[in-house]
Amino acid sequence: MSLIKTKDGKSYLLPFILITSLFFLWGFAHSILDVLNKHFQDSLSISKTGSALIQAVVYGGYFLMAIPAGKIISRYGYKAGVITGLLLYGIGALLFIPGAHILTFEFFLLCLFIIGCGLTCLETAANPYVTVLGDPQSAEQRINLSQSLNGLGWIVGPLVGGLLLFDDSETSSASSAALSIPYAIIGVLVLIIAFIFSRIHLPEIADTSTETSGTIVEKKSLWQYKHFVFGLISLFLYVAAQTGLNSFFINYATENASISPSTAALLLGFVCMGLFMLGRMGGSWAMSKMRPQLLLGICGVGATFSMLLLLFSSGVIGISALFVCYFCESIMFPTIFSLSIRGVGRFTKQASSYLIMSIVGGAVAPVLMGYIADTTGDMQPAFIVPLLCYIVISVFAFSYRSVPKVA
Repeated sequence: MSLIKTKDGKSYLLPFILITSLFFLWGFAHSILDVLNKHFQDSLSISKTGSALIQAVVYGGYFLMAIPAGKIISRYGYKAGVITGLLLYGIGALLFIPGAHILTFEFFLLCLFIIGCGLTCLETAANPYVTVLGDPQSAEQRINLSQSLNGLGWIVGPLVGGLLLFDDSETSSASSAALSIPYAIIGVLVLIIAFIFSRIHLPEIADTSTETSGTIVEKKSLWQYKHFVFGLISLFLYVAAQTGLNSFFINYATENASISPSTAALLLGFVCMGLFMLGRMGGSWAMSKMRPQLLLGICGVGATFSMLLLLFSSGVIGISALFVCYFCESIMFPTIFSLSIRGVGRFTKQASSYLIMSIVGGAVAPVLMGYIADTTGDMQPAFIVPLLCYIVISVFAFSYRSVPKVA
């Protein structure tokens, strides 16, 4: 498979398979949050702004843990980062078992914060590791292919959460007890995977990437790479937009399209995340035919127009616009990430830490969107937040230039 081979013919098939398997785990962890958002609004009688704290603590964990995760990886290697992330993820998930008995929102937030710290380590290690497992010119294709399995996790999370939590016949305490089931299973599974990774060998690969247009200028500071700085801002805004959409899809569907919460959860899992996964798989193929930044720009424009359509319509048209947006945003995270670290050489691990830190954007948008919805009494106006994010991402894509060559 040429995608995971270096120019000298060395294959990294096994490391690629092992690392790609991790992408499912954080896809599941993130997507089930979107069901928890609506569940806690109903079961614990909290506002939309209050429920947005679910995303805030998880993504806040990214902000606080990204630099320590980067230091762990820089000193001990990618494998250490993966194992640390899996251990934190597993511990946080298993804490949902006593959480089902304690039944306080604050304790659930603590569990989610620990999971967020674990996911930070996983993503800080796995995302850049995938980009260096082969020819640098195919880095964007490789990470989009890995992220396709992440898309599968995004499908499974809402389905499991919707089936367990949106049962009108259950009491609040019963549904909260049911909440511990998927987290208990995933917690045990994650700890088993951590043990497996502790027993296998993952090669440490130095990043020697070069831009296709020629030799890269070696800069003294990471912040001198303009494409990295703009990419960092764009990734912050992408995660903000994606998390905002996910957090309030069920609210929009129930309030503006008269769809039941259980049906909305199924739509989120099957349709939205199904399109999301298909988009990533198709995006990996499309990048063999066109420049990644061009495809990113096209998707950015598509997402922008879908949000405009949602803001000025409702019902079936509004829901359809959201479906289109999920398809368009599918390739954004891995493509922005890969384009941002392209050509930064010895700063790759440091750059990865800052890019993962930018995921804290997911803590900002839900709170802002929840505030707009609570203030106006309508969910629809809140989607101006992701609209603005997609505009900036489109500008990043169409303004992206190759890293300068040595004169």
